[in-house]
Amino acid sequence: MKFISTRLGAPSLNFEEVIFQGLASDGGLYIPEFLPLFDDKKLHEIKNYSYPDLFFEITKVFIDNEIPSQEYKKIIDKSYSKFSHQAIAPLKQLDSNHYLLELFHGPTLAFKDFALQYLGNVLDYFLKIRNQKIVIIGATSGDTGSAGIHGCMNCQNAEIFIMYPHQKVSEVQKRQMTTVIQDNVFNIALEGNFDDCQNLVKKMFADQSFLRGKKMVAINSINFARIMAQIVYYFYSALRVGCNDKNPVSFTVPSGNFGDIYAGFLAKKMGLNINKLIIATNSNDILVRFINHNDYSKKSMIETMSPSMNIQVASNFERLIFDSLKTHKIENKTPEIIHEFLRTGSLKLPDEIHKTIKKDFCAYKIDDEQTILSIKKYFEKTHEILDPHTAIGTIASEQFIASPHYRGESVITLATAHPAKFPSAIESAEIPQPQLPRFLNDLFSRPERFSVLENNLEIVKNFISNKI
Repeated sequence: MKFISTRLGAPSLNFEEVIFQGLASDGGLYIPEFLPLFDDKKLHEIKNYSYPDLFFEITKVFIDNEIPSQEYKKIIDKSYSKFSHQAIAPLKQLDSNHYLLELFHGPTLAFKDFALQYLGNVLDYFLKIRNQKIVIIGATSGDTGSAGIHGCMNCQNAEIFIMYPHQKVSEVQKRQMTTVIQDNVFNIALEGNFDDCQNLVKKMFADQSFLRGKKMVAINSINFARIMAQIVYYFYSALRVGCNDKNPVSFTVPSGNFGDIYAGFLAKKMGLNINKLIIATNSNDILVRFINHNDYSKKSMIETMSPSMNIQVASNFERLIFDSLKTHKIENKTPEIIHEFLRTGSLKLPDEIHKTIKKDFCAYKIDDEQTILSIKKYFEKTHEILDPHTAIGTIASEQFIASPHYRGESVITLATAHPAKFPSAIESAEIPQPQLPRFLNDLFSRPERFSVLENNLEIVKNFISNKI
């Protein structure tokens, strides 16, 4: 298996090289040259597999024997051994055809654990073989940072720097990062928003001279290993609600950076019978405007009660553009389209490409008032307490089910985080506060360590350079 850049100007790499590379040397994102295909016979064969066994079957083609099978199975087992629910990704039924896929039973209570526990163990495996030291630099809008730290902090050959927007993540999200006091973990509270953090990471990838010879590695979803790991829970949940070649399923995904729902898009291309992938956003609605009106243009960031989706530029959207252009055999136009967006802050695809994308996606924008009402409604109706991101997803699912696109299939809403991570949203809904799991009971009494830095590339680079 080889991976190619969306901008077609960088060398193709194998899996090991891709996870260490992050952004391609031409600024593009790596995607696989081809996807494995699962026909209905194969899906029937694997439909009752445990989560780790299914993970092995879905992803082994991407690994392509770069890790021996027995070692790879050990990595997978280790990656999901810290999840608190035996099913790893359990389903709950909200209504006759509406399910909730709980993705918050990992060590940091968010869906990011599915990819970052795995990525940390894969990095550790290859680093020991290479006897190489790396610097992990990540940007987070809330959950990636803590999941990255907890997934990678035991990599003896890795130093970890996480940037998050100062005073713009929830207190639980912050403390899950800042209370990890280890010599190889550094938290940076950047005086800016998430897009500022993400922009600095991309600039540091372009010029790594400040790392004095050490390799910079991405834990954000620009790293394809993260996308790959998330493909699995689409198969796992769909097969458990009876998805096959005659019975489709649709997924609703609270979306900011487009990585999670892009994994669902790949699952569909790999043979899973998905009718629609439903994008659910807060008031930062660039993805909704694109799907509904072919308008992918940057606007000012709006602070909302669902901070993990307070994003204006979706990093993984370039992958979708490439795949869609490739369907029409014009993928070589990707660099031109992306460079125009970088120049103007606006993007519009040819109508035939946009129509192709709309066949797979629907999109809905949900504001804070609707979010609060959804949290309150589902508690009263089902006693489920939803975090604000998941609440946005449930509203989008309802709107989809009431739309002409719905074909009577099961709709699965991804529950992306534990509600206890967002107490202010729960308080606004005037329902009882959920409790943190027992292992986090003392979170607010643990000592913290973080540094507040200006939104300035040189200041951040100097900080990192002085710590490594």
